Amino acid sequence: MYGKAFAPEYQGSLTTLSVNSSLVEVLAAGTEQLRAAERGGSPGEAARAGLAVAEAHRRLGQVGEADREWKASYRAARAAGDLGAMAWALWSGGTLARQRGALALAWRLLGLAADLGERGGDIVVRGYSLAGMAETGRIQGDYDAVGALHERLLAEARKRGEARHTVWALEGIAQMHRNTGSYDSAHAMFEEAAEIAAKADDRRGHAWALRGMADIVSVRDGDVERALELLSEAELTCREMNLVSALAYNHKMRGNVLYRAGRYEAARAMYQQALDEFRDMSEPRGEGLARLGLIKSLARLGRDRAETADDLSELAGVLERIGLRHARRMVDRAREEFGLTEALEVAL
Repeated sequence: MYGKAFAPEYQGSLTTLSVNSSLVEVLAAGTEQLRAAERGGSPGEAARAGLAVAEAHRRLGQVGEADREWKASYRAARAAGDLGAMAWALWSGGTLARQRGALALAWRLLGLAADLGERGGDIVVRGYSLAGMAETGRIQGDYDAVGALHERLLAEARKRGEARHTVWALEGIAQMHRNTGSYDSAHAMFEEAAEIAAKADDRRGHAWALRGMADIVSVRDGDVERALELLSEAELTCREMNLVSALAYNHKMRGNVLYRAGRYEAARAMYQQALDEFRDMSEPRGEGLARLGLIKSLARLGRDRAETADDLSELAGVLERIGLRHARRMVDRAREEFGLTEALEVAL
């Protein structure tokens, strides 16, 4: 039995905020409390208010501000001697690093956060930090290394009845199943995640689950209209909550659905929109995936083969440097799709 979803990153005087509070509301309330704590000389409260401010900036795609605020939160927590608050700040910094494509830094910061959380007796931040490490490995495509960790965290979340963390773990495992071709397993887990999120009033988790379901019904069933309906439902939540990153990934997935349906001009426009959104928030992983979709759409619309080959080679290098091995393999599949592997071998 799962209780109502809650947001443990909203702490101190901000615990009245819910997991569904709009990010604009979180930023305003967090900034007000942060300034009050600073005026009152309370570093512990400043650290916890600063965490909410950092997370609001990060989720709004304001990476410079987020970077400044998580570091300030960490300094305040250290001044207060609060290991738990220090861990939460490092978790925020590690999550931001992953969002920015600095995966080695993300792994290091999240590992430090998990260690501090354990030493400080905060099992929630420890769990969130381990989850962040698992997610970092997953988006790199290193499923063997983090698959067991995902399963362990899912079991722990189920045992404690933590709906939000259960939903996250289910979606992560489902994504790995989807990427390895186990579509039925993936759909079942996305569907369970959506059901748990809906009952727990976790609108963010629900939106991500709908995106996953849309992907499966598109690639497995070829049901374009149902996929688009699911994405439209998820997009409404993203807009209402100002979830700019989730919205960009939603648009990228809409491009995928349209591309698979042979609607290449519509797919091109959607990939371009997603690409612009990812660039605005400095999110290189999303940018790389949107670029790949855009390159493929342009190729289907008659673009010169040599230009397509050059773009795919350049994108492959970018993804390789970031460490996104699964996305890098997607570029290789695109080369095969357009018969460009032979040209690549000749060039090499």
